[in-house]
Amino acid sequence: MNKFKFALTFLVLYSFTNPSLGFDLHGITPVNPLDENPYTYKQELGLPSFELKRATLSSSDIKNQYTIAMDKFMNSNVRASYRDFQVLIDSMTPNDYVYMKLSREMASIGFFSLSELAMSKIKDNSISGLTEEDVKNFYFPNYKLTHKDQMYLAEIYSNIMYNDQSQEAVNELKKQNTLLLESDYANYLVAFGSMKSNNISQAKKYINDAVSKNPQNINYKILKAEIISQSDNPKNGLQYITEASKDVNTVIFDKELHSAQQYILYKSAKNEYWKKFYLAYYYYDKGELNKALRTLQASVSGKKNINKYVFALNAQVYFDMKEFEKAQDYALKSIAIDEKNAMALSVLGDIAFRNKDYKLAQNYYKKALKDTNCEIRLARTYQKLDNSKKAKVIYERILKTSSKAYEAYYQTALSDKDRESVYLKKSVAINPNFTDGWLDLARLEISKENFDNAISFLDIVKYIDEVDFRYYYYLGLVLKNKGLIAEADKNFKKSLELNPDYSLAKEELNI
Repeated sequence: MNKFKFALTFLVLYSFTNPSLGFDLHGITPVNPLDENPYTYKQELGLPSFELKRATLSSSDIKNQYTIAMDKFMNSNVRASYRDFQVLIDSMTPNDYVYMKLSREMASIGFFSLSELAMSKIKDNSISGLTEEDVKNFYFPNYKLTHKDQMYLAEIYSNIMYNDQSQEAVNELKKQNTLLLESDYANYLVAFGSMKSNNISQAKKYINDAVSKNPQNINYKILKAEIISQSDNPKNGLQYITEASKDVNTVIFDKELHSAQQYILYKSAKNEYWKKFYLAYYYYDKGELNKALRTLQASVSGKKNINKYVFALNAQVYFDMKEFEKAQDYALKSIAIDEKNAMALSVLGDIAFRNKDYKLAQNYYKKALKDTNCEIRLARTYQKLDNSKKAKVIYERILKTSSKAYEAYYQTALSDKDRESVYLKKSVAINPNFTDGWLDLARLEISKENFDNAISFLDIVKYIDEVDFRYYYYLGLVLKNKGLIAEADKNFKKSLELNPDYSLAKEELNI
């Protein structure tokens, strides 16, 4: 598992505790990643026994099995943990999105063969390919470990990570001369344990050995950056994260690298206000918005060059929390100091767009065009202003320069029927959490009367966000085409409960 636990945002949420810093990336406890949405598997099963129902593990079985397996791992009962995870992967209801999650999770704790097992279960490789590549680049060792070696090293990792036995685990592993000579991952674990026990010089030696044996592994580079951040020249660690960013394909792992960068900046900042700002940004990247706000409150200083960033990040956090008045207030404070602050301008543009003041949104986005996301938002605004030609030019330019512009692929798909399916899949391949892409893939399959495929995409949407009103609308369409009119109407009504203004659901109910 990544020593920062940076690549578990998508699967695992953590609590951070450290009596001296209030921040510790290693002394952490994971919760069940399948509980990301507590209603994930609570389908409306008052349905006949057809494709929507599968004779396999129930939702509670799946979540409980994950929790039990992870608890065993944390207590160093790694062989039993491995067996439990294997049963989970082999027995769960097929879901490519969850398989991608589990492939990351298994690789991060050193169960590389289980990561490969989860990957092998994925049906649509055109969607999962980028994630698989990132998982391997982030975690997989060069040296192929036997099953026995995996179990041994997993126990070492568990003792370092969860059982406060860093020094003991390092001393044990250093006796395995043959394994250390051959295995890059074994050297990584010695480096990780050494850093945890504050033996930085030893950590440097072994992480250099790990990187030399496997220079492509991003996880190793992040640990090297953290080790360097605890030396006399902490900012030197940033170069390893910068180097790694070019090898990342997906938004998920790209964000993990940004989180790592904020952590290194936090460690290396001399000014207390900057330290708090970078820590707040770290929390923001992790989706811990309340922690980010509390930390930002303590980062306001008398210096405008700090405050303009603090106010802008405050604005972004409040916008994400749907507190739009506060978001606007902080964004205006930021541009009062620096009228070119891209984050603040982007927030103001988003607020104007939300209020359907597209001309004002266009003005703000134009001022913030150094941000690719603002270019995409500007193109979307042109679409609202019935200027699809300008929008198309922007999307095409973005696609030539950015490999991670999933929204540009998505918008291009909607206007180009010849590339619709390919580009929709590209959008969710880059960002698997992008519900709009999954929904339109479901819509496309419904239009082709491929209802099984549509259901598989809708299952993913509900996993990500079970209160998305569009999910119930499209599920209603599937049921209607199956001849299940009463159940279809139930779902159309549920869609309207969540969004009373949704015209498509109203049409189905003749309202």
